[in-house]
Amino acid sequence: SVRSYTNEKVSKEDLQLILEAGRVAPTGKNAQPQRLIVAESDEALAKIKKAARIYDAPTAILVCADTNEAWVRPYDGKNIADIDASIVTTHMMLQATELGLGTVWVCWFDPAVIREEFKLADNIVPVNILLVGHANEEEVTPAMEPERHSRLRKPLSDTVTYE
Repeated sequence: SVRSYTNEKVSKEDLQLILEAGRVAPTGKNAQPQRLIVAESDEALAKIKKAARIYDAPTAILVCADTNEAWVRPYDGKNIADIDASIVTTHMMLQATELGLGTVWVCWFDPAVIREEFKLADNIVPVNILLVGHANEEEVTPAMEPERHSRLRKPLSDTVTYE
């Protein structure tokens, strides 16, 4: 999770690869309910800043889902729009990382503000915001290095059972 970015813009080519990774991500019954709003202009980023902290990232992808298009589990009526949007976000995040870009997944935002600023229809639910940009290398801390997982993550034995 990168929380400090340079002011270098994400190239159009890299952004297209990131968005394509989201497009081909699996969704329940291939319904593809994701609706992505790419914010790169000062005006669009200012709208998002009213609802969330974006750490001066040059690109913010507002990940929404259309609850009318998402698959619904017949046993209990669970609409999986949020799950599908999360899968899409993960694929975009992994693609950005492969391209050498930094990202952070933001869920701490006011959905009412996002809904108002972007004039979202009732069936379009803002799920998360994916920030993308070039990491400010001067701000990288040991807490961001891959070795941290052995210290900060629970062991598999705490989260996995076998039957």
